Amino acid sequence: MFTKLLIFCFFIILRSCNGHPMPIVSTQQITHPINIHIMKTYRVLLAIILLPVLISASYTGSNPQNKLSKKEKKQGWQLLFDGQSLTGWKGYNADQVFSCWSVVNGELVCKGEGGSETAGDIITAGQYDNFELQLEWCISKGGNSGIFYHVLEGKQYHAAYETAPEYQLIDDAGWPGKLEEWQQTGADYAMTPAAKDKKLKQAGEWNSSRIVYNKGHVEHWLNGKKIVEFQVGSPEWIQKRNDGKWKEYPDYAKSQTGHIGLQNHGSGVKFRNIKVRPL
Repeated sequence: MFTKLLIFCFFIILRSCNGHPMPIVSTQQITHPINIHIMKTYRVLLAIILLPVLISASYTGSNPQNKLSKKEKKQGWQLLFDGQSLTGWKGYNADQVFSCWSVVNGELVCKGEGGSETAGDIITAGQYDNFELQLEWCISKGGNSGIFYHVLEGKQYHAAYETAPEYQLIDDAGWPGKLEEWQQTGADYAMTPAAKDKKLKQAGEWNSSRIVYNKGHVEHWLNGKKIVEFQVGSPEWIQKRNDGKWKEYPDYAKSQTGHIGLQNHGSGVKFRNIKVRPL
Protein backbone atom coordinates (compact mmCIF):
# COMPACT_ATOMS: atom_id res chain seq x y z
CA MET A 1 0.00 0.00 0.00
CA PHE A 2 2.80 2.39 0.91
CA THR A 3 4.57 1.65 -2.37
CA LYS A 4 1.39 2.36 -4.37
CA LEU A 5 1.00 5.70 -2.57
CA LEU A 6 4.57 6.68 -3.42
CA ILE A 7 4.03 5.78 -7.07
CA PHE A 8 0.89 7.93 -7.16
CA CYS A 9 2.68 10.91 -5.59
CA PHE A 10 5.66 10.53 -7.90
CA PHE A 11 3.54 10.70 -11.04
CA ILE A 12 1.52 13.63 -9.71
CA ILE A 13 4.78 15.52 -9.23
CA LEU A 14 6.00 14.63 -12.72
CA ARG A 15 2.69 15.73 -14.17
CA SER A 16 2.95 19.08 -12.41
CA CYS A 17 6.44 19.55 -13.84
CA ASN A 18 5.00 19.28 -17.34
CA GLY A 19 2.79 22.34 -17.08
CA HIS A 20 0.06 21.06 -14.75
CA PRO A 21 0.63 23.01 -11.51
CA MET A 22 -0.82 21.78 -8.25
CA PRO A 23 -2.93 24.31 -6.29
CA ILE A 24 -0.45 24.78 -3.49
CA VAL A 25 -0.58 28.61 -3.56
CA SER A 26 -3.02 31.19 -4.91
CA THR A 27 -3.55 31.73 -8.64
CA GLN A 28 -2.09 35.25 -8.55
CA GLN A 29 1.05 34.06 -6.83
CA ILE A 30 1.66 31.08 -9.05
CA THR A 31 1.16 33.00 -12.31
CA HIS A 32 4.13 35.22 -11.61
CA PRO A 33 7.01 34.05 -13.92
CA ILE A 34 9.54 33.85 -11.09
CA ASN A 35 7.20 31.86 -8.88
CA ILE A 36 6.38 29.48 -11.71
CA HIS A 37 10.10 28.83 -12.24
CA ILE A 38 10.62 28.28 -8.50
CA MET A 39 7.67 25.89 -8.26
CA LYS A 40 8.86 23.83 -11.21
CA THR A 41 12.39 23.66 -9.80
CA TYR A 42 11.00 22.66 -6.41
CA ARG A 43 8.92 19.89 -7.93
CA VAL A 44 11.80 18.55 -10.01
CA LEU A 45 13.99 18.40 -6.91
CA LEU A 46 11.22 16.70 -4.95
CA ALA A 47 10.82 14.12 -7.72
CA ILE A 48 14.58 13.44 -7.69
CA ILE A 49 14.48 12.95 -3.92
CA LEU A 50 11.39 10.75 -4.05
CA LEU A 51 12.57 8.43 -6.82
CA PRO A 52 15.23 6.51 -4.81
CA VAL A 53 12.79 6.25 -1.90
CA LEU A 54 10.25 4.76 -4.28
CA ILE A 55 12.76 2.27 -5.66
CA SER A 56 13.84 1.27 -2.17
CA ALA A 57 10.26 0.86 -0.99
CA SER A 58 9.42 -1.26 -4.02
CA TYR A 59 12.37 -3.55 -3.32
CA THR A 60 11.82 -3.96 0.40
CA GLY A 61 8.10 -4.33 -0.10
CA SER A 62 8.66 -7.38 -2.28
CA ASN A 63 10.02 -10.70 -1.12
CA PRO A 64 13.57 -11.11 -2.43
CA GLN A 65 14.29 -14.71 -3.35
CA ASN A 66 16.74 -16.90 -1.44
CA LYS A 67 17.35 -14.32 1.27
CA LEU A 68 16.79 -14.24 5.01
CA SER A 69 15.21 -11.24 6.66
CA LYS A 70 16.67 -9.78 9.83
CA LYS A 71 13.76 -11.29 11.74
CA GLU A 72 14.42 -14.75 10.29
CA LYS A 73 18.11 -14.54 11.13
CA LYS A 74 17.24 -13.57 14.69
CA GLN A 75 14.86 -16.55 14.88
CA GLY A 76 17.67 -18.92 13.89
CA TRP A 77 16.79 -19.65 10.28
CA GLN A 78 19.56 -20.91 8.00
CA LEU A 79 19.56 -20.59 4.22
CA LEU A 80 20.16 -23.95 2.49
CA PHE A 81 20.27 -22.52 -1.04
CA ASP A 82 21.82 -19.15 -1.89
CA GLY A 83 20.32 -18.91 -5.39
CA GLN A 84 23.75 -18.80 -7.01
CA SER A 85 25.56 -22.06 -6.32
CA LEU A 86 25.20 -25.65 -5.13
CA THR A 87 27.27 -24.95 -2.04
CA GLY A 88 26.04 -27.02 0.89
CA TRP A 89 24.67 -29.85 -1.29
CA LYS A 90 26.06 -33.19 -2.45
CA GLY A 91 24.88 -36.25 -4.30
CA TYR A 92 23.44 -39.11 -2.26
CA ASN A 93 26.27 -41.55 -1.52
CA ALA A 94 28.50 -39.32 -3.66
CA ASP A 95 30.97 -36.49 -3.18
CA GLN A 96 29.62 -34.18 -5.87
CA VAL A 97 26.18 -33.00 -6.94
CA PHE A 98 24.89 -34.99 -9.91
CA SER A 99 24.93 -33.22 -13.30
CA CYS A 100 21.14 -33.32 -13.59
CA TRP A 101 21.00 -30.59 -10.91
CA SER A 102 21.94 -26.98 -11.63
CA VAL A 103 21.23 -23.37 -10.68
CA VAL A 104 19.15 -21.42 -13.21
CA ASN A 105 17.88 -17.88 -12.58
CA GLY A 106 18.09 -18.25 -8.81
CA GLU A 107 16.34 -21.64 -8.80
CA LEU A 108 17.66 -25.09 -7.90
CA VAL A 109 16.64 -27.04 -10.99
CA CYS A 110 16.49 -30.77 -11.61
CA LYS A 111 16.27 -31.63 -15.29
CA GLY A 112 14.96 -35.08 -14.49
CA GLU A 113 17.66 -36.74 -16.55
CA GLY A 114 19.26 -39.89 -15.23
CA GLY A 115 16.89 -39.97 -12.31
CA SER A 116 15.19 -43.04 -10.95
CA GLU A 117 14.14 -44.40 -7.59
CA THR A 118 17.76 -45.27 -6.87
CA ALA A 119 19.81 -42.48 -8.45
CA GLY A 120 20.14 -38.74 -8.75
CA ASP A 121 19.00 -37.50 -5.34
CA ILE A 122 20.88 -34.69 -3.58
CA ILE A 123 21.23 -34.07 0.15
CA THR A 124 22.47 -31.32 2.43
CA ALA A 125 26.01 -31.45 3.71
CA GLY A 126 24.70 -30.86 7.22
CA GLN A 127 22.46 -33.06 9.33
CA TYR A 128 19.43 -32.11 11.41
CA ASP A 129 17.42 -33.71 14.18
CA ASN A 130 14.54 -31.45 15.33
CA PHE A 131 13.87 -28.79 12.72
CA GLU A 132 11.46 -26.66 10.74
CA LEU A 133 12.00 -26.66 6.97
CA GLN A 134 10.43 -24.26 4.49
CA LEU A 135 10.78 -24.12 0.71
CA GLU A 136 8.98 -23.39 -2.54
CA TRP A 137 8.75 -25.86 -5.40
CA CYS A 138 7.41 -26.09 -8.94
CA ILE A 139 6.76 -29.49 -10.54
CA SER A 140 6.61 -30.17 -14.27
CA LYS A 141 3.46 -31.56 -15.88
CA GLY A 142 3.18 -35.22 -14.96
CA GLY A 143 6.19 -34.79 -12.67
CA ASN A 144 7.21 -36.65 -9.52
CA SER A 145 9.68 -35.71 -6.79
CA GLY A 146 9.93 -35.48 -3.02
CA ILE A 147 11.54 -33.94 0.05
CA PHE A 148 13.43 -36.26 2.39
CA TYR A 149 14.61 -35.76 5.96
CA HIS A 150 16.76 -37.80 8.36
CA VAL A 151 18.51 -39.32 5.34
CA LEU A 152 21.26 -41.84 6.09
CA GLU A 153 24.07 -42.75 3.71
CA GLY A 154 25.97 -46.00 3.40
CA LYS A 155 26.98 -48.71 0.97
CA GLN A 156 24.12 -50.84 2.25
CA TYR A 157 21.61 -48.27 0.94
CA HIS A 158 20.81 -47.64 -2.71
CA ALA A 159 18.55 -44.62 -2.34
CA ALA A 160 17.53 -41.97 0.17
CA TYR A 161 14.00 -43.33 0.53
CA GLU A 162 15.29 -46.55 2.13
CA THR A 163 15.93 -44.68 5.37
CA ALA A 164 14.17 -41.32 5.07
CA PRO A 165 10.55 -40.24 5.41
CA GLU A 166 9.34 -38.34 2.36
CA TYR A 167 7.08 -35.36 1.82
CA GLN A 168 5.62 -36.36 -1.53
CA LEU A 169 5.68 -33.93 -4.48
CA ILE A 170 3.77 -34.96 -7.59
CA ASP A 171 1.44 -33.61 -10.24
CA ASP A 172 -1.77 -34.98 -8.72
CA ALA A 173 -3.94 -33.91 -11.65
CA GLY A 174 -1.49 -34.69 -14.45
CA TRP A 175 -0.02 -38.00 -13.31
CA PRO A 176 -0.78 -40.56 -16.06
CA GLY A 177 -1.89 -43.31 -13.70
CA LYS A 178 -4.15 -43.62 -10.67
CA LEU A 179 -2.63 -42.37 -7.43
CA GLU A 180 -3.39 -43.79 -4.04
CA GLU A 181 -4.03 -41.17 -1.36
CA TRP A 182 -0.67 -41.90 0.26
CA GLN A 183 1.03 -41.22 -3.10
CA GLN A 184 -0.41 -37.74 -3.57
CA THR A 185 1.27 -34.40 -2.91
CA GLY A 186 1.89 -33.56 0.72
CA ALA A 187 1.50 -37.10 2.00
CA ASP A 188 4.04 -38.75 4.25
CA TYR A 189 4.75 -41.12 1.39
CA ALA A 190 3.35 -44.64 1.83
CA MET A 191 2.35 -43.78 5.40
CA THR A 192 -0.04 -40.87 6.01
CA PRO A 193 -2.25 -39.26 3.31
CA ALA A 194 -2.62 -35.50 3.07
CA ALA A 195 -5.88 -33.75 3.89
CA LYS A 196 -8.39 -33.98 1.05
CA ASP A 197 -9.15 -30.25 1.19
CA LYS A 198 -5.53 -29.21 0.60
CA LYS A 199 -4.90 -26.25 -1.71
CA LEU A 200 -2.51 -27.46 -4.41
CA LYS A 201 -1.53 -25.27 -7.34
CA GLN A 202 -1.29 -26.87 -10.76
CA ALA A 203 1.91 -28.07 -12.41
CA GLY A 204 4.09 -25.19 -13.56
CA GLU A 205 3.07 -22.96 -10.64
CA TRP A 206 4.93 -22.39 -7.38
CA ASN A 207 3.77 -24.07 -4.17
CA SER A 208 5.15 -23.53 -0.67
CA SER A 209 5.77 -26.40 1.72
CA ARG A 210 6.80 -26.70 5.33
CA ILE A 211 7.92 -29.68 7.39
CA VAL A 212 8.16 -29.60 11.17
CA TYR A 213 9.85 -32.42 13.09
CA ASN A 214 10.07 -31.99 16.84
CA LYS A 215 10.79 -34.99 19.05
CA GLY A 216 8.86 -37.31 16.78
CA HIS A 217 5.90 -35.00 16.26
CA VAL A 218 5.62 -34.29 12.53
CA GLU A 219 3.61 -31.74 10.58
CA HIS A 220 3.33 -31.24 6.82
CA TRP A 221 2.08 -27.88 5.54
CA LEU A 222 1.09 -26.87 2.01
CA ASN A 223 0.48 -23.28 0.92
CA GLY A 224 -0.08 -22.13 4.48
CA LYS A 225 -2.35 -24.96 5.62
CA LYS A 226 -1.47 -28.00 7.76
CA ILE A 227 -2.33 -31.14 5.80
CA VAL A 228 -0.58 -33.96 7.73
CA GLU A 229 0.14 -34.55 11.41
CA PHE A 230 1.39 -37.69 13.14
CA GLN A 231 3.61 -39.01 15.90
CA VAL A 232 6.58 -41.20 15.01
CA GLY A 233 6.57 -44.32 17.16
CA SER A 234 2.86 -44.32 17.92
CA PRO A 235 1.08 -47.71 17.65
CA GLU A 236 -0.66 -46.60 14.45
CA TRP A 237 2.60 -45.39 12.92
CA ILE A 238 4.44 -48.60 13.84
CA GLN A 239 1.70 -50.72 12.29
CA LYS A 240 1.81 -48.75 9.03
CA ARG A 241 5.58 -49.09 8.83
CA ASN A 242 5.60 -52.81 9.58
CA ASP A 243 2.66 -53.79 7.38
CA GLY A 244 3.15 -51.55 4.37
CA LYS A 245 5.85 -50.78 1.83
CA TRP A 246 8.53 -50.16 4.43
CA LYS A 247 8.49 -53.65 5.92
CA GLU A 248 11.19 -54.49 3.37
CA TYR A 249 13.37 -51.61 4.59
CA PRO A 250 14.34 -52.22 8.22
CA ASP A 251 16.08 -48.86 8.65
CA TYR A 252 13.23 -46.73 7.34
CA ALA A 253 12.61 -43.78 9.69
CA LYS A 254 14.69 -45.39 12.43
CA SER A 255 17.06 -42.43 12.74
CA GLN A 256 16.07 -39.23 14.50
CA THR A 257 18.80 -37.24 12.76
CA GLY A 258 20.16 -37.07 9.23
CA HIS A 259 20.41 -35.10 6.00
CA ILE A 260 17.65 -33.24 4.20
CA GLY A 261 17.25 -34.42 0.61
CA LEU A 262 15.59 -33.57 -2.70
CA GLN A 263 14.55 -36.34 -5.05
CA ASN A 264 15.31 -36.77 -8.73
CA HIS A 265 12.61 -39.15 -9.89
CA GLY A 266 13.20 -38.58 -13.60
CA SER A 267 10.94 -35.51 -13.78
CA GLY A 268 11.61 -31.81 -14.06
CA VAL A 269 11.28 -29.93 -10.78
CA LYS A 270 12.71 -26.74 -9.33
CA PHE A 271 13.11 -25.30 -5.83
CA ARG A 272 13.83 -21.93 -4.22
CA ASN A 273 13.80 -20.21 -0.82
CA ILE A 274 15.00 -23.34 0.95
CA LYS A 275 15.61 -22.62 4.63
CA VAL A 276 15.77 -24.56 7.87
CA ARG A 277 15.49 -23.66 11.54
CA PRO A 278 16.85 -26.09 14.13
CA LEU A 279 14.43 -26.61 17.02
